[in-house]
Amino acid sequence: MKKSLFFLFLLLLCGFLFAANETDEIKFDKLPAPVSNNAVTGFKHHGRLIIFSFMGIGPKKTWDAVTNAAYSLDTDGEKWKTVHPVPGTAGRIASVAVAARDHIFVFGGYVLDAQGSGMTVPDVNVYDPGTDLWLRGGDMPLPVGDAVAGVYRERYIYVLGGRSNNAVESAVQIYDAEKNMWLKGTPLPSPIFGHAGALLGDTIVYIDGAEINASGQKPRSVPSDACWMGKIDHHDFKVIHWSKLPPHPGDARFRIAAGGFDKDDKIYFSGGSSAPYTVNGMTSDGKPLEPSAMTFAFNLRNNKWEVIDSNTPDPTMDHHGLAVMPEGIVIAGGMEKGQQVTARVSIIPRQTKGK
Repeated sequence: MKKSLFFLFLLLLCGFLFAANETDEIKFDKLPAPVSNNAVTGFKHHGRLIIFSFMGIGPKKTWDAVTNAAYSLDTDGEKWKTVHPVPGTAGRIASVAVAARDHIFVFGGYVLDAQGSGMTVPDVNVYDPGTDLWLRGGDMPLPVGDAVAGVYRERYIYVLGGRSNNAVESAVQIYDAEKNMWLKGTPLPSPIFGHAGALLGDTIVYIDGAEINASGQKPRSVPSDACWMGKIDHHDFKVIHWSKLPPHPGDARFRIAAGGFDKDDKIYFSGGSSAPYTVNGMTSDGKPLEPSAMTFAFNLRNNKWEVIDSNTPDPTMDHHGLAVMPEGIVIAGGMEKGQQVTARVSIIPRQTKGK
């Protein structure tokens, strides 16, 4: 009896150690170059997850450090590959990317000039991973950057809010990837940019971001702490029923990395900063900002927030998307402590560590 119990204990211990070390054993190479404000998404191909990073800004954090470079990583263990760059005369920041219909769609973003001002572009760039070629989709009716995007039924891509050349927007623009045409959805409850979120099943969740200062005083943009859920109407996909969610864990507000995982019905969030900032990682009045160490999730099965890790190692900010795999949450690039642009790729375990 004692021998049987001892043998059972050893089996349980081995299983525990294997599970504990499973994520630790997976390490990805750094990106080919440090980049922040890049559009990141995952692409499923024959059961494998391939992670893509598009455009962004390099360590100089100036207009001439913006790149149109694109990279891919097969999570089965291959190194990052440089793929055909995103078309256009200049690279962009604040674009968003999603995968649908065996392609990757990259929307909008800003082109910077020598004075550091940004101009939004209407570009819809469609990447075919099978041929390493780019196609051009129909231009966005309202060009925006710093939006959130998600895919419904592998056909309809929702681009939520963002900042245009003239205003902060509440528009929901729906791209029909089958017919290459744009439709209008139920607007967001209020105009927002730099927010974070994802679409899983028929549910959209987005949080925070920045909004125009209602007082009309400086700073022009202030952080928002609003969290929203949208349910897509089953009879009309253009109709979204919005409801307010309780506050999420942590105090990050701007450019948090976010992405959904259909295996556990959770939308994950990590990093970000407490306030909006310029391309150098500082507020408009010159205050340096640091990334939040909070990683959390919204569980669609019970409609509750969950803390994944309140002290995430080496946190980052300045994100537009993340990828999720069974072993963990993948963060590619971003801005580390001290506003340093990084090439590091981190895997954060999905299991809850505690508050």
